[in-house]
Amino acid sequence: MNSAGSRTGLTILLSTVNQLKTRAARRRAALELIAICSQEVTCEVVCGDAVSENVQTVRKISASRWRVWLFARMAELRQRESQIFLVLALVIGALTGMAVVAFILLTERMGMRLYPMGGAPWRRLLFPVTGSLGVGYLLWRYFPNARGSGVPQTKAALFARDGRITLRTVLGKFFCTSATLASGIPLGREGPSVQVGAGIGSVLGRFLGLSTEQVKRLIPVGAAAAIAAAFNTPLAAVVFSLEEIMGDMQSPVMGAVVLASATAWMVLRVFLGDHPLFKVPQYQLLHPAEFAVYAVLGVAGGVVSAAFTRLLLGIRARFLRFPLKTVWFQPVAGGLLVGVMGWFVPQVMGVGYGFVGEALNGRMAFQLMLLLVVLKLLAVTVSYASGNAGGIFGPSLFIGAMLGGSVGTVAHHLFPAYTATPGAYALVGMGAVFAGIVRAPMTSVLMIFEMTQDYAVIVPLMIANLVSLFIAARLQHEPIYEALAVQDGIHLPSVESRQRYGQRQVIRVMRSASDLLPAEITVREALEMVRSSASRTWLVTDRRGVVGVINRAWLERELAERADKHLGVLMDALTFPHVHTDQGLDLALERMGANQIEILPVVNRADIHKLEGVVTLRDVLEAYGVSRA
Repeated sequence: MNSAGSRTGLTILLSTVNQLKTRAARRRAALELIAICSQEVTCEVVCGDAVSENVQTVRKISASRWRVWLFARMAELRQRESQIFLVLALVIGALTGMAVVAFILLTERMGMRLYPMGGAPWRRLLFPVTGSLGVGYLLWRYFPNARGSGVPQTKAALFARDGRITLRTVLGKFFCTSATLASGIPLGREGPSVQVGAGIGSVLGRFLGLSTEQVKRLIPVGAAAAIAAAFNTPLAAVVFSLEEIMGDMQSPVMGAVVLASATAWMVLRVFLGDHPLFKVPQYQLLHPAEFAVYAVLGVAGGVVSAAFTRLLLGIRARFLRFPLKTVWFQPVAGGLLVGVMGWFVPQVMGVGYGFVGEALNGRMAFQLMLLLVVLKLLAVTVSYASGNAGGIFGPSLFIGAMLGGSVGTVAHHLFPAYTATPGAYALVGMGAVFAGIVRAPMTSVLMIFEMTQDYAVIVPLMIANLVSLFIAARLQHEPIYEALAVQDGIHLPSVESRQRYGQRQVIRVMRSASDLLPAEITVREALEMVRSSASRTWLVTDRRGVVGVINRAWLERELAERADKHLGVLMDALTFPHVHTDQGLDLALERMGANQIEILPVVNRADIHKLEGVVTLRDVLEAYGVSRA
């Protein structure tokens, strides 16, 4: 390429780049431009006298050959997005696993240094207050999107923000949550881990220039990796990602989700060893009547779950009404409450998994467990509602274990020969409250099963979960994550809306076929037959069945050139517009618009010519609540 031609072509390309609207589009165009420049001997010769700021940027980048090579390879990778998706799942799983390991080590070791068991009470008052004050300022000033649990923010990124989670948010979530939990605020690390894992996937996908749809598909991949490492439960992580994040157990990203979950789980075991989150004794069902006690535990779990959700949402609504200038020190309210409680009851502070282990093994007094249900519920709701960084996964397990242990203690005292030890009820209580708060029953069952590796606990857990979910849904209709998102002005698709969307299928509105034209007649004959018809679309059929769809405009257009041709000759019997009974009405509407027709044939999946009915434009509009005059 000569210098003058290069200069002219580059000027045109740079002008085009400047006119692109989105940052992602400009970045992709710039990468292509850099790849072109890398084929020249030097960028200096190619650029010539161009003085554009973009030209200067290209000069600086291309001055380093390895960076030019890197960006050129990235441009090639974008052409093979589907092939590199599984490789990205491995990388995201490994990075997320290491981030969660650092999370665990940082929060636990800092917490033991700041307020060790048996330490002076003033520590338990000072550090929650100072920690919440410092983190509150950081969240307000530098990391506004790192506030809260992490799961609603992850779902918002997936459904409302084109999969975008910035690197600043990822770093802010990691460090602010670490400082919050280390200072003794009783929130969880699992929800923030979900946002960190999803953010790693989003950052990598956008850095490689992947399409928006591919970046969005990386969100559940990172979320599954985070849960697998945080709980040491890879199977439950897969189900949670599909059940709660995606809302679709048949999602096409399942393969990548499984791969990332397994990778993060292996990273966890490499660094922290093969240790379960909780060590529990073997479970035994002593008598079938014990199932009734588990049902009672489910009722209690549902009531506590609904109370937790309603209290958290109510307190948070009050904090949101305060002036914006108070946001930075609002978290102190949670820190102060935790500090006062911690002065008298140290078990309230922190995540408290060590105390959960004591309850699971029956080594905690009934009065203390019952007290911790109340205190932990208040401390967690106020801490979260006031704006501290942290999740509700861990607190829900803590409250559930204490509630289950309390119910189990009473039951075992009343019916010692027919009930198991309180530790078994603490285990089931964890799942019941988790299912009631998070509304993820399948995740709850699998999580407890993977923690215990005891199949005998499955049936009691399923009973308690089902009852808890039913009671919680009756007392608090809106799930907590959707409600939290609504408070932030984000409307996420609920499970009910997705179900209603799935119910709008062709089979629900299709009718018997009419307005059929035989394929053996000519175009002229067909036009004569339909001249007095009120319809504007007709199906063409032969001995095989339906072979095409035509409208009046098509007949009038063909009349001028091929009036004596048979309709069957003019039809493409394999590619005519059609739908199947299990497809959505939105697809039917799209195909009607693309082909300018008002009737679509509904055909069999096994035989495209087998006509099962028709769907009309009027029927589709009425199904969506739109009626034409």
